[in-house]
Amino acid sequence: MSASEYKHILRIAGKDVEGSKKLLVALSEVKGVGYNFAQVLTQSLGISPNTRVGFLTDSQVKQIEQALTNPAKVGVPEWYLNRKKDMDSGTTHHLITSDLDFSIGNDVDREKTIMSWRGYRHMFGLRVRGQRTRTTGRKGGAVGVKKVKMMPGAVPGAAPAAGAAGAAPAAGAAAKPAAGAAPAKPAAGAAPAKPAAKEPEKK
Repeated sequence: MSASEYKHILRIAGKDVEGSKKLLVALSEVKGVGYNFAQVLTQSLGISPNTRVGFLTDSQVKQIEQALTNPAKVGVPEWYLNRKKDMDSGTTHHLITSDLDFSIGNDVDREKTIMSWRGYRHMFGLRVRGQRTRTTGRKGGAVGVKKVKMMPGAVPGAAPAAGAAGAAPAAGAAAKPAAGAAPAKPAAGAAPAKPAAKEPEKK
């Protein structure tokens, strides 16, 4: 194929693929088609997996799409297909793109409806395939831990310093006026304090 017939963007099975990519890589980008499956498919069709997608002819693209729809028809082994013994039809076939998502969603809904163990795990968003959940798969917050709100600027775990400014006096301790300070004046309307009685002098 000449450079003038090169296609920069090509659509394969509903997926837009860059023409500069190799066919093996481009096919593996389609949902439901893995790297190994793409390699087997290209070998069955007799197309080089290293061919750039932009140089494929229209007939080759059509041939690839038909093979993706029915891989068993071009000689792909049955054990490579991803839908074995379908519950509705009883046949083994291969699903790609939106058909794969639709069938998986139906399978999950059926498990939930019959309330199987797998459906129960799906309902609560837990691991379904027997994985460890003791240390992994944690989505929520910590359980049983109370968070303490701290004052802005406070150091975590630090106790207030003894004798700090603003600290309340100890219980029962009388507030003594500082040396040289003027005596406190009585409040307005309060009775004047009586002078202390003098003891008689001994002769």
